[in-house]
Amino acid sequence: MQSTIRDANQPLNAQIINDGAGKQDAVDLGSGIFMSKDVSNLYLVTTPAGSVLINTGIIYSAAENKRRFDAVTDKPIRKIVFTQSHEDHIGGWPTFNTPDIETIGQANLPFVRTQFRDLGPAMGARSRRLWSRDQKQELTERPEPVLTTTFHDSHAFELGGRRFELLSVPGGETVDSLVVWLPEERIVFTGNMTGPIFGHVPNLYTLRGDRYRYVQWYIDSVQRVIDLKPELLITGHGEPVRGAENIRANLTRMRDAAQYLRDATFEGMNAGKPLWELMETIKLPPELAIPQGHGKVPWIVRSIWEEHLGWFRYESSSELYAVPPQAVLGDLIELAGGGAAALELAARYLGENQPLKALHVAEAIKDGSPAHRRALELQLAAQTAILEAAGRENFSEVRWLESEIRRLEAALAGDD
Repeated sequence: MQSTIRDANQPLNAQIINDGAGKQDAVDLGSGIFMSKDVSNLYLVTTPAGSVLINTGIIYSAAENKRRFDAVTDKPIRKIVFTQSHEDHIGGWPTFNTPDIETIGQANLPFVRTQFRDLGPAMGARSRRLWSRDQKQELTERPEPVLTTTFHDSHAFELGGRRFELLSVPGGETVDSLVVWLPEERIVFTGNMTGPIFGHVPNLYTLRGDRYRYVQWYIDSVQRVIDLKPELLITGHGEPVRGAENIRANLTRMRDAAQYLRDATFEGMNAGKPLWELMETIKLPPELAIPQGHGKVPWIVRSIWEEHLGWFRYESSSELYAVPPQAVLGDLIELAGGGAAALELAARYLGENQPLKALHVAEAIKDGSPAHRRALELQLAAQTAILEAAGRENFSEVRWLESEIRRLEAALAGDD
C-alpha cells in the first residue's frame, strides 16, 4: 500500500489534505474505529449490528474509500452522519448510500447546500484560482445527499450496544456543523469544528468565499466540546488527539485566543479606532499565540468587525456608491507626474521593505501606459516579497499570493 511523503516546504494544511492519496489501508484507531484519510477524513465506527459512517469524503476518492472500509468489516453501514456539508464531507454519499441507510445531518444542512448550489459557478471559480495547485481532480456532478433524519440541537441513537450523541456546534465551518459524541467511551468526532488544523486560530472567513463564521458561536461551540471532557478527539483532518488533559488544554487555548481577539476588536471598535489600525495592532499575547495555518489574526479582526458593524466603515461617502478608488487612481498618477514618477515611488517603497505600499502604487498604473510593463515587474517583486515575509505558514495566504505571482509571470511573458 502507498504511503504519502509530505513536502515540508508547503503549509501544513497542504500536506495534510494529500495524506490519503493513492491506494492505502484504512487506519485502525482502536475501539472498532477506522479512519480513511482523504481531503477530509472519514470514519467507520463498527458495532455487532453494523457500522456508523461519519462523513463520506470527496467524490473522486469515494471508490477507494469504500474499498478501504470494505476490507475491515463485512457488516453493513446502517447510518451515515455528516459533521458538516462541505464537499469533502458529503461528496462520497452516492457511493456509500443504499435504500436501507439512515442519513443524518443538522437541520441547517439543506440551507447551506442551497448556497453552494446557487453560487456554484462563482465559488468554483474562486476555489480553482486559489487551490488549483492542490485540487488534483475536478469535482463531478453527483446527486445531493438526501437526509432521512435532521435535528436542531441534539440527537441520540444506539447501535450494537454503542450510544451516539450528535450535538450542534454552529460555530464550526458551517452553521450545520455537529460533533459526534460517544459518551461511554469519551470519544468525540469534531469534524472541522475548529478548522482543518487542530490547535490553530479559527478561520472566521475563508478566502475562497463563504458566509462569515460568528466568533461567539465559535467560542460557544468549543466550550460545548470542552464540557464533554473527551479522552479521544478525532478531527476532520490529521491524526486523533489523545489524552483528556492534552485535549482540554488545546481547546481552552483555542477558545481563549478567540475570546481575546473578540474582546480586543470590540474594545477598538468602541474606542472609534479604524479597522486598518486594529488589523495592524491587535496581536495574540504569548500565552495564546497559537499557530495561524488556516485562519490569520488580522483577518479574524476584520471578520469580527464586519460581522458586527458591517461593511460601511464611516471613512468616506464614496463607500456607499459604485465608484471605487481604482476609478481615479490612474488619473491621480498622471496629475502627479505620470507613470515614471509612480514607478520611482513604487521602487522606493520596495527598497524600503514596504511591499504593500509598493503594490498599491504599481497596481494603480493604467493598462496600456508606457510604464505598465515595469509596473507589472514591480507588482511581481512586491507579491514575492509579501509571500516570503509571510513565512509560508498560512495555507490560503500562500496559495493566493502564489496564484497572483503566476498571473503576473504569465502577463509579463505575454508582453515579450
